[in-house]
Amino acid sequence: MSKEPQYPKRRYGMDHDLYPWSMLETRPIFSWPEGKRIALWINVAIEHFPLDAKGRGFKPQGAMSMPYPDLRHYTLRDYGNRIGIFRILEALSQRGLPASLAVQGEVVERYPALAKRLAATPHEWVAHGWNMDSMHFGGLPEEEERALIERTLMTLRRFAPHPITGWLSPARSQSHATLRLLGEAGIRWCADWVNDEQPYRIAGLINLPLSLELEDRFVILENLHAESEWADQVEDAVEFLIRESRELPHARVLGLSLHAWVIGHAHRIAHLERVLDHLEARSALLWPANPSAIIAHWQAAQEAS
Repeated sequence: MSKEPQYPKRRYGMDHDLYPWSMLETRPIFSWPEGKRIALWINVAIEHFPLDAKGRGFKPQGAMSMPYPDLRHYTLRDYGNRIGIFRILEALSQRGLPASLAVQGEVVERYPALAKRLAATPHEWVAHGWNMDSMHFGGLPEEEERALIERTLMTLRRFAPHPITGWLSPARSQSHATLRLLGEAGIRWCADWVNDEQPYRIAGLINLPLSLELEDRFVILENLHAESEWADQVEDAVEFLIRESRELPHARVLGLSLHAWVIGHAHRIAHLERVLDHLEARSALLWPANPSAIIAHWQAAQEAS
């Protein structure tokens, strides 16, 4: 009969030291500005998928899948940076909704005109790694990962209108060293972990959860749901959180993750506009904000409790 594996960090809560475990109902109660209970964070990913992807570590969803040169999939991804992103920016602008732009380093290197256009918007930039063939994974030498992070930040900071303090890894990938290396590079928060509805401290940073379950790419391309079903799911989440907040008065974050090469297509953009209209109609109960504003308010509430 085999013995139970022995793990020195096995205990109540989490079996690691990255962050303290707690249930939502035990945390201090606070509200977002104007007493609102739900912060709305819209994030738009602007990505580059190399045509000659090596797939080191692993291939992310959306990577090239046919023999080289896989121009069919490459140009489909490229569409987002040429056309799709501008439709999304216009939809946000028409409704006055703030967002963050998760931009990859190689995007601004290859598309300087796009970088200038993004810099002219009011939206906060988030570092999104170098490209979609530069994964962070166990086994990646630490010096290589450090250089990858530094190259990404150095390139993005040439165009970003404000200091970059946040990070979203390509495909939300991390090695055991990623969080520490991000802190050493001056990053204050990341959005790779999706296991909560409030910000929380993790390994010297703050994690701001960005929902995967409501992500356009995940729902439409991976789960193969119709665009209208994606819109239904976002609206259902909004309405449920509103109802739940009346009974459980803990502030929440609703993170909506969008991709220029997914939702920016002509046959999909109307469904995004429908979602944004629904969010706008619920503005009395939602606090639309960029990630830095959400984190700053959360930090102030933690210090006051």
